[in-house]
Amino acid sequence: MNGRLQRIWVLVRLAVALSVGWQVGWIWGLLTLGLHAGVLWLGFVQLRWVNRPPPTWRQLLRAWAGEVVASELAFSWRQPWREWAEPDHLPAGARAGVLLVHGFGCNRARWNGWMKRLRAQGVAFVAPTLEPAFGSIDDYADDIERGVRRLEAVLGRPPVLVAHSMGGLALRAWWRAHGAGHAVPPRVITLGSPHGGTRMARFGQGHNARQMRLRSPWVTELSLLTDVDCFWTPCDQIVNPAETAILPGARAHRLDGVGHMGLVHSDEAWQCLQTALAGSSLSTPRRI
Repeated sequence: MNGRLQRIWVLVRLAVALSVGWQVGWIWGLLTLGLHAGVLWLGFVQLRWVNRPPPTWRQLLRAWAGEVVASELAFSWRQPWREWAEPDHLPAGARAGVLLVHGFGCNRARWNGWMKRLRAQGVAFVAPTLEPAFGSIDDYADDIERGVRRLEAVLGRPPVLVAHSMGGLALRAWWRAHGAGHAVPPRVITLGSPHGGTRMARFGQGHNARQMRLRSPWVTELSLLTDVDCFWTPCDQIVNPAETAILPGARAHRLDGVGHMGLVHSDEAWQCLQTALAGSSLSTPRRI
């Protein structure tokens, strides 16, 4: 459903831009397509008053420019049209594996760049699309559990879990529901996940958006994970105040001049995954 909704949104944007261009002029039609960039900028400007200390204007401009590109790539191309361009990869004999969990309003294509690189490395991966798009985050736990079990069947050990945005909360909801069935806590990397909720969730639609509101009862009652790297940025226009992206007890990694979607494209996050995969392939013997 996520992909279908985004295809509709792309076609509506194009139809409106063509209509404006036909009636008023093609320059105005092109400007209509770029309206989202102006809306994005407002999300970055407010961080000057929300985060303390505030990000600099230069950092915000850099993050905004990257986010315009990243959001168009995600919401106008990959997620609407390329959801299954990179299918799950479960090669026999794989020594390392990763479960990739997307965020709010997205689908598995959010990870297409990572999946292509992981396939080239011979790393097993599963990337579920969490549905329904606007349902309860608790309802995603079973899909995550199925993905983890599929990877364990190939690897003989737990995979590394990587999540963007709401996906980090989905992992914690999964651990609350299924953690008793696993011998050891998972190795987790979260990118811009609202572990303490976020102010911006009040503008979102659906049950999952309400669950993600700043310091909501649902967020505060979630299970904690113990082996976690949290990537966060003071320029996160979606998860703020910025410190809400840091899970208590986690290893925190600050990235400057990067927006919410841009965290997935960061070299630092990719290198953290490589380190985690190398450790997971060596530290735990395979079960035969």
